[in-house]
Amino acid sequence: MAKIKKVVLAYSGGLDTSVILKWLQETYGCEVVTFTADIGQREELAPARAKARRLGVKEIFIEDLKEEFVRDFVFPMFRANALYEGEYLLGTSIARPLIAKRLVEIARETGADAIAHGATGKGNDQVRFELGAYALKPDIKIIAPWREWDLTSRDRLLAYADTHGIPVEMKRGRKSPYSMDANLLHISYEGGVLEDPWQEPEPSMWRWTVAPEKAPARARYIELTFRKGDAVAVNGRRMSPATVLGTLNRIGGENGIGRADIVENRYVGMKSRGAYETPGGTILLKAHRAIESITLDREVAHLKDELMPRYASFVYNGYWWSPERRLMQEMIDASQKHVNGVVRLKLYRGGVSVVGRRSDTDSLFDPRIATFEEDRGAYNQKDAEGFIRLNALRMRIAARRRRR
Repeated sequence: MAKIKKVVLAYSGGLDTSVILKWLQETYGCEVVTFTADIGQREELAPARAKARRLGVKEIFIEDLKEEFVRDFVFPMFRANALYEGEYLLGTSIARPLIAKRLVEIARETGADAIAHGATGKGNDQVRFELGAYALKPDIKIIAPWREWDLTSRDRLLAYADTHGIPVEMKRGRKSPYSMDANLLHISYEGGVLEDPWQEPEPSMWRWTVAPEKAPARARYIELTFRKGDAVAVNGRRMSPATVLGTLNRIGGENGIGRADIVENRYVGMKSRGAYETPGGTILLKAHRAIESITLDREVAHLKDELMPRYASFVYNGYWWSPERRLMQEMIDASQKHVNGVVRLKLYRGGVSVVGRRSDTDSLFDPRIATFEEDRGAYNQKDAEGFIRLNALRMRIAARRRRR
């Protein structure tokens, strides 16, 4: 074992990270600093502090990062309209670079020479945490207990906790059948019946959204105001980034919006089935594309759509802090200068429809040209003939060759 004097642990206070805390103390004989991020997971964080103190931790960091999370990570990603494999809104993926950033910063602040996380050796999160940490502090030491220890089952973790006096809230037989991760953007579910891709998720699994068939029978209309590609107000009321997303989560959840059941390709090579609730993000993506539809130049919009899958893969695979993601972000952000205006949406039983969009200052939609009525000379329809013939030229030449 490398000599470690102090390590910063990404700590939730749950079974896994509580066992990791004690394991680090025993295995490495080091001091452990705990870091718990409040990014909107809707959990009480005070017990994590109490448990860390009980396990002998002297330096405990519990930080409210909700505004930074949405402002500096979620919103930049939504400017790109990022979807991984056409469906996943990247709720877990986008939280990891922020946590990695704070782990490294706290390591510097406390003089720690290592960081540790509770991600398993089968998942994507180990990659995201560690790529981020190395990008920000290339000489950092990283401890990943799941790749080192022999506590490879829940029973072994519980036995270790019993032996070492680690309090566990959920005893045997009472654990949720799902592995869950939550933040202000989404909540995810893996494991249990979801490990069979043929089985429908149990209705009791969902926590943030009502079933669409049980949502209100009357449609709900809302308006989102955008400035430079970011949502800044809901129904005319200006809000902070985190408040915008939290408000949309509540409204979307009440109307059964944002459920997804996906089989995705993990970066480590396997296919994995996950279920997600992303009510606010689902509304936000629909609205952002709508305001872009009237404010972005055609070729700029198409270029963004071509680049989006690459951007989404950067986020999913853990390359948020990479030079390629940063470079692409600069281009995306530049495209958002004129993405200003208001979008009106209709929410009804799991569906989101755009029913209006306007931009008083930056719209490229010219009704004088687009009209089916008399356009009073704004568009000369005869110009289309030459346009078509020139664009058909290569195909006409090829057709003549085939005839020969």
